[in-house]
Amino acid sequence: MLEAINLSRTFTSDKVDYEVLKAVNLEIKQGECVAIMGKSGSGKSTLMHLLACLDEPTSGSVVFEGSDFTTLSEGQKNRLRNEKFGFVFQQFFLNGRETVFENVALPMRIRGASGKRLNENSMESLQAVGLDDKAKKSAKDLSGGEKQRVCIARALVGKPQVIFADEPTGNLDSKTGETVENLLLQMNKDLGITLIIVTHDEDLANKCERIIEIKDGRIISGN
Repeated sequence: MLEAINLSRTFTSDKVDYEVLKAVNLEIKQGECVAIMGKSGSGKSTLMHLLACLDEPTSGSVVFEGSDFTTLSEGQKNRLRNEKFGFVFQQFFLNGRETVFENVALPMRIRGASGKRLNENSMESLQAVGLDDKAKKSAKDLSGGEKQRVCIARALVGKPQVIFADEPTGNLDSKTGETVENLLLQMNKDLGITLIIVTHDEDLANKCERIIEIKDGRIISGN
């Protein structure tokens, strides 16, 4: 479903090149639940951003369902991210001035969905994370765990094929983090959504089907 082929990424700072990813090859199957682990600076988040079409490789390519990202226009990439992918980040990236409903509905608005479909999908997603009763509440008034559940609802609203989660429990206490973990894993199991999680948390990683470990920009196990 998703494949990295000789994927490399170099960043330049003060005229010095830093090769963060080095000729990575990786295949992820439809419906898999995969954890990407590694120390800070290992390249794990860079790999996720490339797989999610949020960044471009210095060399190599990412192929999703037979399409090479490098051959797509910006409009096609935007549509791919909006229609096929969902995102959950450590920082919630919610608009605190808007309601929970408005935050969840944003991807559908970007897609140009009709009012009926937008409402149905948004409430269905909120119901899936147990927050349909807070639809009219301001996002800024939620707890950290509730905010992350809103993010999961927003990731789900467009019925994606893949959800990318970057340290999804990093800002949460252990009990709330476990609730969020179980919610993501349940989505993978019940809906067949491919789940790719970047995490430092070994307990979370061990709940996934496969652990990909990165060190110094190279995959050392799990591929």
